Amino acid sequence: MTVQTDTKPNGPAAAAFLAAGIGCFVLGVFTTLAEASTQVADALKLVKDVGPLSGKVVVAVLAMAISWIVAYLALRGKEVKFGQFFAAALVLVALGFLLTFPPFFDLFAPAG
Repeated sequence: MTVQTDTKPNGPAAAAFLAAGIGCFVLGVFTTLAEASTQVADALKLVKDVGPLSGKVVVAVLAMAISWIVAYLALRGKEVKFGQFFAAALVLVALGFLLTFPPFFDLFAPAG
C-alpha cells in the first residue's frame, strides 16, 4: 500500500527567497555607490533628516518587491530545485552584507 500526500509546489517559496537575496544585494550596491559618489548619495536623500539611507531602503524594497512578483509569476505552480534557489539567495545576502560593511565600502570612498 502506497500513501500519497498532496504537496504544494515550492516555486513560490523559492521566488520569495531569491527576491530577499536580490533586495539585500541591491541595498549593498547602493550603499557602496553612495559612498563612492556624492551625486548618488545626494540623489538618495528622499527624506532630508534621514539622508541617503531613505533612498537606499526604498530602492532595495522596490527591487525585492519587483523581483518577487516576477519570480512568483515565473515559478508559481512549479516544483523547482529549492537548494539552488536557496544557495543563490545566500550568496546574494552575503554579497549584500559585504557591500554594506564599512571596511569594504570605504575602499570606494573618494580621497579626502
